[in-house]
Amino acid sequence: MQNHSPALTIFPLNTVLFPGGLLPLRIFEARYMDMVRDCMRDARDFGVCLIKKGHEVGVRGAEPEAIGCRARIADWNMEQLGLLQIATVGTERFRITGLKSEADGLLVAVTETIDHEAPLPVPVEFTACTTLLERIVAQFARGSEESGASDDQRPIAEPYRFGDASWVGNRLCEILPISLAAKQKLMELTDAPTRLSIVQQYLKQQKII
Repeated sequence: MQNHSPALTIFPLNTVLFPGGLLPLRIFEARYMDMVRDCMRDARDFGVCLIKKGHEVGVRGAEPEAIGCRARIADWNMEQLGLLQIATVGTERFRITGLKSEADGLLVAVTETIDHEAPLPVPVEFTACTTLLERIVAQFARGSEESGASDDQRPIAEPYRFGDASWVGNRLCEILPISLAAKQKLMELTDAPTRLSIVQQYLKQQKII
């Protein structure tokens, strides 16, 4: 079952946001400054979509992929005038069913929410994926301690859910050096074991596991 959502402002980017993923952004264009202000004022999300055609900055004609992920603003600061830094967290995926461009170039979409993946333990055949992710998280933690970085600067946020097939697959997809087009296809999948199977096959081909 899919639920239609109120109009959602779309931020087309050269990145793919996964549910549960962290995405820091540096905002300097006036239209996106206004978007972030409105989202914080009204406690609402915006949508992140991979750019299908066009550019991030200065061009109004960026065409987004039809499926994206909602981004919730978790924190912000403006240490430099005219440059807003925000920390966002991916929440749920959506599909664009209608899209229009506002006078200032902002894209506003009619969307439908894509069903959440049902909680599922990591199948035993994908244990190697969980083990790899645990090692990666441990390395990030050691690096943060040595550099004195705060928890919110780490690329993977707690709580860690190493027993959750969807969470493990999403985090590996974010980290792996694969193309944005491949990340987009993996994000669109609604079956966690299928995603893990593809990821594990890639890891074996690259002799990572």
